[in-house]
Amino acid sequence: MLSEPRSGRLTAWGNALLAGLVSPDDAALAIVGEDAVHRVDGLPGEGAPVGLTLALGRLRALGVTGLRVALPAPGHPLGLSGPPEFNARALDAGEAVVCHGAAFGLVPEAYEAGPEGDVHAEVVWRVLPVREAPPADVPSLGEAERELAEALREATEVLSKLDVAGSGPVAEAAIDAYRARAERGREVLAPGYPPRAVRVLELAQRVGLLVSLAYGNGHGAAVSSAEMRARSEALRPVERTARRAQVAAYNAYVEERERGGR
Repeated sequence: MLSEPRSGRLTAWGNALLAGLVSPDDAALAIVGEDAVHRVDGLPGEGAPVGLTLALGRLRALGVTGLRVALPAPGHPLGLSGPPEFNARALDAGEAVVCHGAAFGLVPEAYEAGPEGDVHAEVVWRVLPVREAPPADVPSLGEAERELAEALREATEVLSKLDVAGSGPVAEAAIDAYRARAERGREVLAPGYPPRAVRVLELAQRVGLLVSLAYGNGHGAAVSSAEMRARSEALRPVERTARRAQVAAYNAYVEERERGGR
């Protein structure tokens, strides 16, 4: 939850490109981020993987007018609409992009490449057919914002009770990184997104940070297996709420278009 999902970057900057708010080169650069290269495999009319710039142009020519993100987890097909093959691949990856306007979806597969000491990530996006249907369990921005406010209170209470509220150098470093990101140019989402979507995504990332600290900062006061199990059960719905809110924020561009807001 601390790092932005690749599908989120592709969705946000792909939507900005489709809206004509950024150039193809700028969109591709933002989507790749700290990875070495992204390519897209399985596009209709292409016999081999192609670069992001060409792929986004080809998707637009095929009728794609927007992109949505899916962040599924076991037992929670968040943002998916089928068919089973696409859902299974998306679940394995923990994320996917679903096209709006044409029945395609993209699932990232990341590989490590390079010599020892200079290892980098290369990503291939697999294009697969999807079912044109409403995505599963995606709230509106308003619903997500209300749910997050409650989830933030719950996460803080759980962490305090379990004595894992954020002490120690690892937790402090994570909090510092979050604050630096929040202050860096407000590039939480791509151009064209409504301010409320930015606000919801920032809050979802903050809740996700707290959940990550709870799982990654040792056992805290939860020293018995029963207490550790109780912590997981208490935090699971909080993490679910944060994922739902992330999807709502990234998908706000398409949702506004469907409501006639653009």
